[in-house]
Amino acid sequence: MRSKIVAGNWKMNKNLAETEALLTELAAKLPDTEAEVMVAPTYVNLSGAIRTLEGSAIQVIAQNMHFADSGAYTGEISADMLIHIRIDTVILGHSERRAYFGEDDEILAKKVGTALEKNMRVMFCFGEELEDRKSGNHFSVVEAQLKNALFDLPSSAWGNIILAYEPVWAIGTGETASPEQAQEMHAFIRKTIAEAYDTAIANQVSVLYGGSVKPSNAEEIFSKPDVDGGLIGGASLVADDFVAIIKAI
Repeated sequence: MRSKIVAGNWKMNKNLAETEALLTELAAKLPDTEAEVMVAPTYVNLSGAIRTLEGSAIQVIAQNMHFADSGAYTGEISADMLIHIRIDTVILGHSERRAYFGEDDEILAKKVGTALEKNMRVMFCFGEELEDRKSGNHFSVVEAQLKNALFDLPSSAWGNIILAYEPVWAIGTGETASPEQAQEMHAFIRKTIAEAYDTAIANQVSVLYGGSVKPSNAEEIFSKPDVDGGLIGGASLVADDFVAIIKAI
């Protein structure tokens, strides 16, 4: 049975005091749920987040990492650094990393490989831009992103992979993705994996939706058969909103 997951990507938000306050509130309000609940604060607050959540079911994950073990990479963080502070899951390929920091399929394949070699779980993000959607290329773009970064992996690696589909065109553009569009793409993702590997792997991997999930639309999106949860942005920064989304799953 696939894991249900609700993950909050905090991006470049919240100082340490704000992080600890929000996590304390989340831990106190966390509902009974079978879903995995994750939060991804900024690097400098990861250790503080782990301390604050000691004994809580909420998992702390990282927003990014470098593919090298060490070296002259000023400002970067390695897998070993994350593991040393008890982080075992990392987000890779987020649309903002791709758009603002030039992370392409080749770089992401290296990052994924390093994380998996270190026995970390990878939450791999991918998705099409507005131009791709309007031109009808959205399926081919998503297929290429999956193929180029993940399809050289052995079948055994997929037990440590979570997928997060981000329709970039539906985030901050005024455009809206419907639950039906989410389901259509998630079903296509599973079909693509089944063709590259097999149906068992396609059916075991959790595929999250990352297109502006809010308390008002979470239940309908999560009700779709191929949507296993969400990668939540802005709504994860407000305790009551994030809790409402967790309850929706």
